[in-house]
Amino acid sequence: MIGLLQRVKTASVRVEGELIARIDHGLLVLVGVTREDDEAHAQKLASRLLGYRVFADAAGKMNRNVLDVAGGLILVPQFTLAADTRSGSRAGFTTAAEPVRAKALFEHLVQAVQLQLPRVQTGRFGADMQVALVNDGPVTFWLEA
Repeated sequence: MIGLLQRVKTASVRVEGELIARIDHGLLVLVGVTREDDEAHAQKLASRLLGYRVFADAAGKMNRNVLDVAGGLILVPQFTLAADTRSGSRAGFTTAAEPVRAKALFEHLVQAVQLQLPRVQTGRFGADMQVALVNDGPVTFWLEA
């Protein structure tokens, strides 16, 4: 599984004009699911997202995670992250998980995160979403599990 983690000052997700998720200080994570992924990958990504140290401590070092700072978290499914872009001028999606499997693994990830951070919010799987954010830093990391 792929998580494109972004430290944000604010982030939101809209579907058909309706606000479905919004946070202030925290993380916005775009999530891609590949054909090789399974529940263990979802568990590992959940652990990495919650434990990844991207927030500053008193000395200004990135030593605090989203739990430490009581930050918000939005998980947004994005199948294009699993695209094969190694050649040509158009992405291939044979590396992405089938939609039913991807949705199940995304939901498994959400449930795993909610065990430690109950207020996690999400985008809507398969929807045309408008994602807005103010990246803080900017700080962006590509995580794989």
